[in-house]
Amino acid sequence: MSQHPGAHTASSVTPAANTHALPSYLQADHLGPWGIYLQQVDRVTPYLGHLARWAETLKRPKRALIVDVPIQLDNGTVAHFEGYRVQHNTSRGPGKGGVRFHQDVTLSEVMALSAWMSIKNAAVNVPYGGAKGGIRVDPKTLSLGELERLTRRYTSEIGIIIGPTKDIPAPDVNTNEQIMAWMMDTYSMNEGATSTGVVTGKPIDLGGSLGRREATGRGVYTVGVEAARHLGLDISQSRVAVQGFGNVGGIAAKLFAQAGAKVVAVQDHGGTIYREAGLDVPALLTHVARHGTVGGFAAAEPLDANAFWDVPCEILIPAALEQQITAANAHRIQAKLVIEGANGPTTPAADDILQDRNILVVPDVIANAGGVTVSYFEWVQDFSSFFWSEDEINARLVRIMKEAFAGVWEVAQDHKVSLRTATFIVACKRILHARELRGLYP
Repeated sequence: MSQHPGAHTASSVTPAANTHALPSYLQADHLGPWGIYLQQVDRVTPYLGHLARWAETLKRPKRALIVDVPIQLDNGTVAHFEGYRVQHNTSRGPGKGGVRFHQDVTLSEVMALSAWMSIKNAAVNVPYGGAKGGIRVDPKTLSLGELERLTRRYTSEIGIIIGPTKDIPAPDVNTNEQIMAWMMDTYSMNEGATSTGVVTGKPIDLGGSLGRREATGRGVYTVGVEAARHLGLDISQSRVAVQGFGNVGGIAAKLFAQAGAKVVAVQDHGGTIYREAGLDVPALLTHVARHGTVGGFAAAEPLDANAFWDVPCEILIPAALEQQITAANAHRIQAKLVIEGANGPTTPAADDILQDRNILVVPDVIANAGGVTVSYFEWVQDFSSFFWSEDEINARLVRIMKEAFAGVWEVAQDHKVSLRTATFIVACKRILHARELRGLYP
């Protein structure tokens, strides 16, 4: 059994996030997710060698667009929503990243998510930079017509910076294939020509890719199996707890269950459930499709939301929102392996606690990169108008994820750092090497 990486980090010399030169539109005392990203960059900088000269590039988004999104509601009134599109880095290729519709979206959050996309794309070596978008809205309060008008207006507002060779949006929290279809159609209408490659995660009939919907969850499972192998952990004898049961958590849970693992606990926005003997995952997926939440699932006992972090398990998959594992609950987690399906679910302080407790964390920037990998396949297929079979796509995805994880594991062993820092080392070197080769214009 290999000793898992993480004996030492550069955290002891990590400067406080508020020592950075910050853009005027952020508050030093309330940096939000962007502050977490800055700390992660600080931890990796000592390992960048001569490329550290370019490290400040990573701490500034290339472009941030804030737009007003006015729509007429069904009752005749006009409502205004705040929208964002941030392109963090495009040194390695066009921007790539999702669009989320959520009432708590902030510029800081979208900046951080765009930066993590830069890292993620470089970590699996697809030729993209990082971008992200969002609208401050609770989509559950809108009718289908209002949601379509919101999507189309937002797409028109950000249309000046997106495009199949500039920046390619995709689904994220509270967005889906239908949202992508509306975005693609709106962009195409404005361009005067059908442009299938402007977004990924589209319906199959509009140039979407087979395997895209399951890709992120399949990637979580693939790297989880690789990490478990290094730990000497038998999947078929493991208990799994999953937070979030949408495309990512639900698919990952299904694949782990098919491999013989027992999914014992699931938490989502509508409830927390537990069954020591293991949940019937296919039945639970059917229940969620019907009711929109795991809450009320009859073949399990309800659990207090806070008790989720105390559940006995070998594998924990946070696949909901960011900043779920914190200094307040990290000491309670009983898992041996944490696989981050969500973006930014673990704070730096919690990272250190888990590392001190010898719990291996497979970070988001490698664990959930399956989605963008198959988005890349979709984009390539759209350009060539030639589409691959689902078996081909899944085989290519698994190969890329395994190769990327093996490279990160090796770096972690060489430098005796966590897998997160190792992933940042691999990715930041690729990004900054591209920056160095391209030079500064003019």
